[in-house]
Amino acid sequence: MPRLSLYRPEKGNDYKFIDRQVSEMFQIGGTDVYVHKYLGPKNPTDANATADQPQYATQSETNIQDLLLLENRDRKYDPDIYRCRGHYQVQNIDFNLSQFGIFIDNDMIMMVVHINDWIKIVGRKPLSGDVIELPHLKDEFALNGFDVSLPRYYSIDDVGRASEGFSQTWYPHLYRLKLKKVIDSQQFADILTKPTGADQDKFVGDYDATKTYVPGQIVRYNGALYQVTAGTTGNDPTDANFFDGYGGTTLQDILSTRNKDLQINDGVIAQAEADAPKSGFETGQFYNLAVDEYGNPLLQTVDESNLDASMTNLDTSRINERPMRDGYSGYLLEDGVAPNGVNFGHGINFPVNPFEGDFFLRTDFFPNRLFRYTSTRWTKYEDMKRHPLTNTDTRSTQKTGFINNTDKTLLGKVNSDTFIAKTTNTFALTDQTSAFNRTTGIVTTRTAYNSTYGVKLFVDRNIMPQSKIQIQNQSGFLAFKVLDAIDVGQRIEWSIYSEVIEQRSSLSKALKPRADL
Repeated sequence: MPRLSLYRPEKGNDYKFIDRQVSEMFQIGGTDVYVHKYLGPKNPTDANATADQPQYATQSETNIQDLLLLENRDRKYDPDIYRCRGHYQVQNIDFNLSQFGIFIDNDMIMMVVHINDWIKIVGRKPLSGDVIELPHLKDEFALNGFDVSLPRYYSIDDVGRASEGFSQTWYPHLYRLKLKKVIDSQQFADILTKPTGADQDKFVGDYDATKTYVPGQIVRYNGALYQVTAGTTGNDPTDANFFDGYGGTTLQDILSTRNKDLQINDGVIAQAEADAPKSGFETGQFYNLAVDEYGNPLLQTVDESNLDASMTNLDTSRINERPMRDGYSGYLLEDGVAPNGVNFGHGINFPVNPFEGDFFLRTDFFPNRLFRYTSTRWTKYEDMKRHPLTNTDTRSTQKTGFINNTDKTLLGKVNSDTFIAKTTNTFALTDQTSAFNRTTGIVTTRTAYNSTYGVKLFVDRNIMPQSKIQIQNQSGFLAFKVLDAIDVGQRIEWSIYSEVIEQRSSLSKALKPRADL
């Protein structure tokens, strides 16, 4: 950045004299502030950029990542930290207890800095997105057991010229910064995802394939920290031969309330599921009466001349026929369970020798469909529409995937294989799978590693959620780790795909106006 002219000729010598005195006042009576300079959105030259995620030729703090919501969620900050001087009025933090909950009324800091000193040190004027660290507010006595002091970060929310910074010459000398406390959010991940304590000096920044790394160094790759275990150049941090996951404490760990928020959220969800386990209304406790074409109860007794006693599924304690349909109507009553507590089977294929009145739940239908065997055919009884109200990796609801869908669509199959887990932990497999370690859950394929590939996995014909699969680079070959335990004798089916598409709909794309053609 070219050096800015701090003193314009038209301002005169009076301005220069006053400005130097103001700067001296900040040097004497101000406090140190560490400035994390905002550089602009990450990935400015992404080849997959779209209208709402534009492509920029250069990285600049004036670029906008999301033009619809006017947000810069993935921010990049200068690894160098600039030290300036600032001044603010220390005040007590007051809690407002006049309404439900606890609210902090005055958690904002209004700080003034010297204009020319800031420009000379940082290289540009302050703007929204810059982060300021106040070293004198560090807390050395944390209650959570961490052996490092807790730093205090504030982001600049607004910038203006301070009214008290205008001198007798009517020229301004001070910027007034409105600061708010930094929280653990996506915008500040570039600052908070760093090691603390003695490991701070080992951190060498984001991974660069052109650099050579030595054992002990810590790098950041795709938002995660990795520690170098062997000297390497050009190998991704996912390669277990050269890198290992960082297990130390990060700034995010000591400053974030995420874990506690998750515990509170899980507690709320658990109580909600206990109060309302499924959507709709529960009618399973009500009896469904089978009726004939005249609306009379349809009985099945030993007095009937056409009763076939050779039926192996005949229950002699039952005198009523099984109903042909559900006897109750309303909003979301269908639960996929046979009426009146009757036993029923489930699977992806109908049983070979069914009997009259048998029920069977087909799990390969979505939603699952309950059938009743009548004469010579299976007739639909109901669809399973009642579902839990919470989406998880192993249980999906029929709610929209607009927000909570974490699934991925895989296209372009590259390779596939099937094998059975054996007793030994490590053993040679087929032409497409070189090894499988049942203890670690790592499957090593003979497919060349590619960071864009995705894996679809079935265990005993049950699909494994994508969150349970971690793709790794194993000596140039693609490997993946299964997070769930695999038992001896289970059938493992994997497929590798060249394209992975996120099913989650971004808010900006969903709300983007489209032509009504």
